Amino acid sequence: MSPIKLVVFDMAGTTVQDKKEVETCFARACAETGLTVSEERILALQGYSKIEVFRLLWEERIGQSHPEYDENVVYSYDYFRLILEDHYKFNDVLPTEGCLEMFDFLRKNNIKIALTTGFYRKVTNIILEKLGWLDGLEFNYVNTSGKSVIDVSIASDEVQKGRPEPYMIQKAMKLMGVADPYEVLNIGDTPSDLKSGVRAGCRLSLGVTNGTHTYDQLKFIRNDGLLTSLKELKPIIENISVLSEA
Repeated sequence: MSPIKLVVFDMAGTTVQDKKEVETCFARACAETGLTVSEERILALQGYSKIEVFRLLWEERIGQSHPEYDENVVYSYDYFRLILEDHYKFNDVLPTEGCLEMFDFLRKNNIKIALTTGFYRKVTNIILEKLGWLDGLEFNYVNTSGKSVIDVSIASDEVQKGRPEPYMIQKAMKLMGVADPYEVLNIGDTPSDLKSGVRAGCRLSLGVTNGTHTYDQLKFIRNDGLLTSLKELKPIIENISVLSEA
């Protein structure tokens, strides 16, 4: 059996604390640009590329053939971006429980760390910079210096389509020189995170239940395990390593 060479993590709610900040910003953008969306609906759309979400919501509201469809999508999205960027610029950004310990464990075991996100690059960089995780990444957001906390960062606007499609995971694999998805673990806190890992063919697509979604909200989504925090990832990787050496 192959050892694990790459772990792909979601950001907000998985490696970055999210106490419904994104939901709140999104709900405000919807309300102030003419979209009526329930809290349950917003939660269900967490993890997806936000421009795609606004396209979906406006299609449901007025249809793609409406003469103001494109304009409304752009207006809602730009308004959301403004709110979200201001939030992360002026508020603390913190790693989730067990995240830094997990990163340290992976580095010591020569396992690459990739961060993927439904955010676009500008807000991704605001978050990474406040955490100190942007240091050491070059222009492609790859850790060629060996000095960064992570090895690669990929935002949803850097691939042809965001989650639940597998393209961000596949790009991370390509940049990290990992050809076999069986050598990759994927972990996130939303249904779209789990689905993208399954579609990419990752060895395991795991969920954490201390982010935006609970155990009961994730248990019906296809997954290879639900963890209470990233702390529970270490024994899973250690067990795979033992099996690969047997």
